[in-house]
Parts: sequence; C-alpha cells; structure tokens
Amino acid sequence: MVSVAGQQLARPVVLSFATRAEMGQAAAADVAAELRARLARQAGVRMIFAAAVSQSEMLQALVAAPGIDWGRVTAFHMDEYLDLPAQAPQRFGNWLRRAIFDRLPFAAVKLIDPGPDAAAAVKAYAASLAEAPIDIVCLGIGVNGHLAFNDPPVADFVDPQSVKIVTLDDVCRQQQVDDGAFATVADVPRRAVTLTIPRLLDADRLFCVVPGASKREAVARALDGPLETDCPASALRLHPDCRLYLDAESDPRS
Repeated sequence: MVSVAGQQLARPVVLSFATRAEMGQAAAADVAAELRARLARQAGVRMIFAAAVSQSEMLQALVAAPGIDWGRVTAFHMDEYLDLPAQAPQRFGNWLRRAIFDRLPFAAVKLIDPGPDAAAAVKAYAASLAEAPIDIVCLGIGVNGHLAFNDPPVADFVDPQSVKIVTLDDVCRQQQVDDGAFATVADVPRRAVTLTIPRLLDADRLFCVVPGASKREAVARALDGPLETDCPASALRLHPDCRLYLDAESDPRS
C-alpha cells in the first residue's frame, strides 16, 4: 500500500476463473460467506447490488446459497434510468426484482424510484442510505470503466454528493444495447440516477464481478493504469477490501 496525493492505494484481490459460471459461483460463495459471518455478529446487513447481465451468474448462485437469514438483510441498488415508465423491464429495479429481490425474503428492498420529482427522489435515497453503514456492495465495471453510472465525464472521486442525476455517455449507452436491454442506442435513456463513487467506496467490503472480453481493457486500466476519472474503476484501488472476479475473457493477464 502506498500513498499517492494523500490517498492510500491498495490493489484489489484478483481472482480469475476459466468460465463465467465458475466466476459467478465463486463470487456468490464469497458474498454468502460474508453475509453469514456478519449476520452471526450483528443484527442486520445492509448491501447494495448492481443490475447488469454481468451479475447474472453470481446472483443466480447467491439466490441458491444456503444458511443466510435474508429476513435480516436490507437491499439497495446503485443506479436507475430516468425517463422510462415505472414498469419498463429495462428499469434496473425491475431487473433486480426478477434476478433476486422477489426471489428472497429480504427485510426490506429500497428501490430508486425517480417518480415525477427526480431531485426529491435523489435526496430521499441519499437519506435512506445514510441511516446506517453499508456493509457490502456487489458491483461490476462498465466497458468505459464506469462504476454504477459514474461514466468518465461525470465521475468524481471526491464527489460531495452521495446520489446524483447524470447524463450517460455514448459508450455507456451502447453497452446497454450490446447487453441486450435495448434494441437501439436511441432507445436508451440519456439520464439516470446513480450512487456516486465515494458513496460506493464507503461500504465495508466490495465484491466486483466482471466477465467478458469487452471489459478486458477497462479491467487492465482499473488495475494498472493511472488513478483517474478517465477510468472510474481505478477508484477501486482506493478501497482497502475489494475482491475482483474475472473470467478468462476479461482477465488482461490471460
């Protein structure tokens, strides 16, 4: 660990697997073990989930993990589109309902619901997050290196906000098409609500799941490139306890 411009840097623990399935199983096993350990020593757990196809294998395995008292787990998510109907299947809250939230008996699921007043929703969600510490974040890395919807043009490693409204960059919007969520870039909303980088890094433990060849360059920059907002995921090196799960396609060392 070295000090750079007053910041303590730590390389994430990198774990690489031959397939996405093996990666997802391993990540879920580690998240489940962390949940069991925390629930054995504290009344409840508060955790944040990413909504993306890159998380599918991990979430599927986590749903099946035994011995977790989900009735003591409060769930949040890290970003949401603006300007989509509440029931749109592409909404991240709806995606997470299908993937995990409606499949387990959580104590509470707190969704970002922009409603008619997005600014008020941002303020309310920030207040809800601030009610108690966040224990665990399950996240990914975007093709452009984004964390949540902190794309390079809007990423801020010392952002004073914990939740904000952002404009999505073109690379991020194209990724949503490539991931199969939208038919064309024109269909992808231009605005979203996102948790900021400091809000994500304030959690106790990070479990970052990043499969696929399209993420290889972003992973390389996150691990070994400059600490800069041109690759927002490089901020993972500011966290003392981050585990990064890769498959053979996303691992730049393979």
